[in-house]
Amino acid sequence: MSERFETVVLDSEGLSAWLVQDRKLLAMLKVFHDTGADLVVGANTIVEVSHTRMNLSRLNWALSRVKVEPVTEQAAKAAAELLKEAGLHGHKYAIDATVAEVALRQPRPVALLTSDTDDMVKLCGDHVRVISL
Repeated sequence: MSERFETVVLDSEGLSAWLVQDRKLLAMLKVFHDTGADLVVGANTIVEVSHTRMNLSRLNWALSRVKVEPVTEQAAKAAAELLKEAGLHGHKYAIDATVAEVALRQPRPVALLTSDTDDMVKLCGDHVRVISL
């Protein structure tokens, strides 16, 4: 990966892959870390990855190494506008929209690591480099 990013945003798939020590993701994170990129997750992403089998200690360790962005009223309104502009709606895309909103307000250039590339490209346009996991 030759591009340099100021910020790397992880969606739930990215954070989950990190928590289970996925080798591909770990290699990517090492490159981003070595180039000085900041790792970011949205607060909703924490909720999305949490389940009864979640290793809470591992989650807390990972969260101590990233910037967690809040979902404020202003952020929620901006995410709703992204949905409208992309022609998407409803609960199916709500968390994706908040992740996209987080990515769009980070220092650029921004990469977004996701398994949901189609929807994230619709939501982020060409302002964020969407990287498939």
